[in-house]
Amino acid sequence: MGRHIGQMPPLKPQQIWAIRVRLQLQGRARVLAMFNLALDSKLRACDLVSLRVNDVINVDGIASRAQIVQRKTGRPVQFETTRTTRDTLGTWIEAKGLVASQSVSEPS
Repeated sequence: MGRHIGQMPPLKPQQIWAIRVRLQLQGRARVLAMFNLALDSKLRACDLVSLRVNDVINVDGIASRAQIVQRKTGRPVQFETTRTTRDTLGTWIEAKGLVASQSVSEPS
């Protein structure tokens, strides 16, 4: 009774911005970076948490395009990152001093 069955409807832009603002106000840089990366990449959770710093960074900083091989399908997937995502990822990586071999989703 009252339970949703099946796929949930996608988040509305207003809901996305509300989540972003709340995470910023709470100072949750890691969660905000992962949320933004999930929205941009549309990757499965298992692929998202296995991303390494060197998957999203290049010589100039955070890459505007990234490519990974999906775990489930074994196919390469390319995605673009928005300025917001690059900024939040950069903030998180710099704040934690993460290096190329470390996971982007590494907890604080």
